[in-house]
Amino acid sequence: MARTTTSTRTRTNTRTRAAFAPRGGRLAGAALALFVTAGLTSCSAAKADQSAPAVTRFTQNGVTVTLAVAGWKDAKGSLKATFTPTEAGYHLYSTDLPADGVEGVGRPTSVTVAGALSADGPASVDAEVQRINLPGVESKVPVYPDGPVTLTLPVRAEGEGEGEGEGGASAGTAKVLVSFASCNAEEGCNIPVLDRPVILNVTGKTLTFP
Repeated sequence: MARTTTSTRTRTNTRTRAAFAPRGGRLAGAALALFVTAGLTSCSAAKADQSAPAVTRFTQNGVTVTLAVAGWKDAKGSLKATFTPTEAGYHLYSTDLPADGVEGVGRPTSVTVAGALSADGPASVDAEVQRINLPGVESKVPVYPDGPVTLTLPVRAEGEGEGEGEGGASAGTAKVLVSFASCNAEEGCNIPVLDRPVILNVTGKTLTFP
């Protein structure tokens, strides 16, 4: 009986030690899983940083302008400019408005680029043009509905710069020129903003605001 008891205790102690002993294989697997997860997280963060749009904004003469880069790949993409009047009841003028307005009233909504960027097609606008009568103006004036308007301009990188970027385009500095005027049919117009410059840093891989 004594031998049987000793043998049983020995087996019990062995199982107990085995249950609480570190499992080398499991620990190694857990460490590998943590390493892979960390690596994937870092890669995802890097991709998110690369795909995050470059954005800047300013407010001047009754309008907040938000500029954003979209779909930038192989030295091409789009520049989106959203014009938001800071007060209700104000509108922006059509991109087709003459440079001097209609009978001197209004200024066209406009985004142009120069330097290391050039337009890659005509601009488009997400609003329909309306023609309205304004006090003191005989001809109807083309405007967009009251509220925000987004203009999208296809652009591409080109020109001489400090070095070559991806897609064969040179790295350098571009200038975005923004023009607009906001008006209220009853209260009148704010002072127009003409060719307000916004700087962009350009390479074939990235397009960013300083």
